[in-house]
Amino acid sequence: MDTRPRGNAAARAQVRRALSALAVVALGALALFVGLPQDSEVQAQAAYRYTGVASCAGSTCHGRSEGNGAVVRQDEIATWQAPGSVSGAHSRAHAVLSSFRGQQIARSLGWDSANRAECTGCHASTAGAQEAGPRFLQSDGVGCESCHGPAANWIATHYEVGASHAANLANGMVPLDQPQTRARVCLDCHYGSSKQGQFVTHAMMAAGHPRVTFELDLFSAFQQHHDVDADYRQRKNAPGPVQLWAVGQAEAVARATDLFSRPNLAFDGMFPQFYFLDCHSCHRPITDGADRRLTFEVNPGRPITFGQPPFNDENIIMLDAVAQALAPARAESFRAASRQFHAAMSEGREPAQQAAVALRAEAARLSDTMAQRSYGADDAFQVIAIIGSRTTNTRFTDYAGSAQAVMAVDTLLNGLVTEGRITVGAAASIRADINRAYQAVSSPTSYDPDRFRAALGGAVTAIGRLK
Repeated sequence: MDTRPRGNAAARAQVRRALSALAVVALGALALFVGLPQDSEVQAQAAYRYTGVASCAGSTCHGRSEGNGAVVRQDEIATWQAPGSVSGAHSRAHAVLSSFRGQQIARSLGWDSANRAECTGCHASTAGAQEAGPRFLQSDGVGCESCHGPAANWIATHYEVGASHAANLANGMVPLDQPQTRARVCLDCHYGSSKQGQFVTHAMMAAGHPRVTFELDLFSAFQQHHDVDADYRQRKNAPGPVQLWAVGQAEAVARATDLFSRPNLAFDGMFPQFYFLDCHSCHRPITDGADRRLTFEVNPGRPITFGQPPFNDENIIMLDAVAQALAPARAESFRAASRQFHAAMSEGREPAQQAAVALRAEAARLSDTMAQRSYGADDAFQVIAIIGSRTTNTRFTDYAGSAQAVMAVDTLLNGLVTEGRITVGAAASIRADINRAYQAVSSPTSYDPDRFRAALGGAVTAIGRLK
């Protein structure tokens, strides 16, 4: 939270109006020097949709070296392109395609280069030839407009006198302050979509693409370039960490099942598209000897035929915990739909796709519930307790679900600190317990379900004592 002295609201508003008026008078003269669109450029914007990162980088806009703006921080570009920092990952996304790893993946797939539509759909802002303005550069990577939306219709109006968030949205800005919208934008690349270049196939992963996973509150923290302070709350919705996390889990399940239900994505030839399956249920050591050593456990949450590769249920497990804690009226119907979906995976293509549609509907209902409900001080404690309960704990039989669980517990613990429910010192006192759970999922090759469940249980018990 921004703790800088700001004075009373009336005084701030008066200063802001004065500064805005001066900015309008000086706009034409400053345009050449600070990167703001000039009049001719603004008039020409009707011909294209994407203005490019440079259009946001003026020193009176988002290009300052320090975050000391009166309304927004104004150092957003510096955060976005921070070298070596996770917050700068979006700006480096396109360059990754020409890295050694990117070239290696391309060669394995028989491509001359990774700089092609299958990759740039997520590794860069994409604009058609008629949509890109003169400052738009694909090499900028995942730029402002990838998340905030094509800016041609709102870039000028969002800094004018009397500008409002509602007006920006009316002109086409994406409402990222709404958790469902934010989740869907992030999921386009951080899970996949049906749009070109936004689906990581099993072939890409076999060639070396990292495994894809998603957690909305954590990702939001990594990329946060704004202060959720008093004037932010006055202008926009400010979802709390529990709401962001819960909606993110629901939207992840909805997205996964939606894509799986699509015939052109669910199957690859005669096989399911393995991208949807739990990687480590197959990628485990195999022994061929008289003394059999099982490398998996039966999971009570997914009734599948013995030996059947399971659907990756990391978000399904978390959403089940969400439903139990925060939407108990919907919990049983969601659980029944998820069990039916897992069972249908052993029955054939058509039953599996039909069950995916039904599970998606349940996830969407939970997403709406999470987006609309109010949140209490003990919600995070309740969700954490259910994640650590025997009902949920026995489902942590595989690496992906376990990694998602420890991220969830850590995220919800940080949320308790952010909301003042527990102190920083109290959270730090149980950091060793959280770290043991992280250590248990530090590598899929060393993952041991019993060890993980014990570590997670210790962390959950320690957090419960802070309530």
